[in-house]
Amino acid sequence: MVAVVRSLMVLLLAQVLLEGATGLIPEVGRRKYSESGKQTPQQSESFLNEFELRLLNMFGLRRRPTPSKQAVVPQYMVDLYRMHSANGDHSTKRPKSMGKHAERAASKANTIRSFHHEESMEALASLKGKTTQQFYFNLTSIPDEELITSAELRIYRDQVMGAATPNNSSSRDNRTSDSAHVGGFHRINIFELFGAPATHGGEPLARLLDTRLVQDSLSRWESFDVSPAVSQWTSGKGNNHGFMVEVLHPEEGEKAEEHTQRQSRHVRVSRSLHQDQDSWPQARPLLVTYGHDGRGDSVLHTREKRQAALRKQRRKHQHKASCKRHALYVDFSDVGWNEWIVAPPGYHAFYCHGECPFPLADHLNSTNHAIVQTLVNSVNSNIPRACCVPTDLSPISLLYLDEYEKVILKNYQDMVVEGCGCR
Repeated sequence: MVAVVRSLMVLLLAQVLLEGATGLIPEVGRRKYSESGKQTPQQSESFLNEFELRLLNMFGLRRRPTPSKQAVVPQYMVDLYRMHSANGDHSTKRPKSMGKHAERAASKANTIRSFHHEESMEALASLKGKTTQQFYFNLTSIPDEELITSAELRIYRDQVMGAATPNNSSSRDNRTSDSAHVGGFHRINIFELFGAPATHGGEPLARLLDTRLVQDSLSRWESFDVSPAVSQWTSGKGNNHGFMVEVLHPEEGEKAEEHTQRQSRHVRVSRSLHQDQDSWPQARPLLVTYGHDGRGDSVLHTREKRQAALRKQRRKHQHKASCKRHALYVDFSDVGWNEWIVAPPGYHAFYCHGECPFPLADHLNSTNHAIVQTLVNSVNSNIPRACCVPTDLSPISLLYLDEYEKVILKNYQDMVVEGCGCR
């Protein structure tokens, strides 16, 4: 029974995902599967496996991901998915921790990836008056054809106990000079490294990418723009030696060192500085890249305008047998893809079916060629009628783990049938 359901779902996925792309299915395989009852169970299973690999290839995957139970999906990526899949629902606002820079970056991307740093390669050093943390993110899973347009490094920090709350914290610019309200703020600097991590006491070769003066009295994520470094690394114009995070206090002397050590424990840049191990997987530093693979539209593409026009079109009276859209829900659990697809659990794909009779009515959304073809068919049955096919398709956003357990939010074009017509 399971095999039957799996076979059915793969075929339904084929109808929706491979519409107009029959070259993806080998002619031999199509003949095998269409000759019902003539193929052996081994042949059927082989064909389904090959077909699934081709579907995964459409998703940019070489094999079906098999994430471990320890794989972590950052809450930030879940929030981004909810925002991007809202399709014009303005009640779904951008995540509070998402800065304007990241919001602009997301609007130009169709692929958002997240990376945790390689903990085995981190290096922690305490210099006078500051704490530095060096860590490395492995970005080799980003395809060569994907253009990285922006990147942000996200660091979480807890409120420093005993810190005084500024009178007007909401209106204060986080880049205010060090001289103002020194006691209530500390500075976080982000550097790009140009060599291997420095030895203890040595200063590494680095350049400043971003800096922020942050309030001691708040618990929140801080976002830093690291686009220049990541863009060079992924384009092959620079070598990835990682980042250095520097936490310092503007005061000087022994009091400053003691204060800095107290603050560094609240900036989540290292497991060794993080006392609550249970929350570390969600609080550890996160690198988020925004890119475009050159296919289709952006992640933030919404469908409300197109849907409104199509709803108006569908309200017209149609003959029961005429070409129109029919319900089709694809449940990822039926094909075992819920193991690596985080959201959604499935989606309404729809499909087109029905007759294209002569003469073609206006609501059948026909091309001039279809009208001519149908006219010729009325006098010459050797010429087939026009076919009922999708005329409008829209994308969906998928949040999933890839083969390397990296969490990806990606926009996939032409996944939902919005309108049908005779072509």
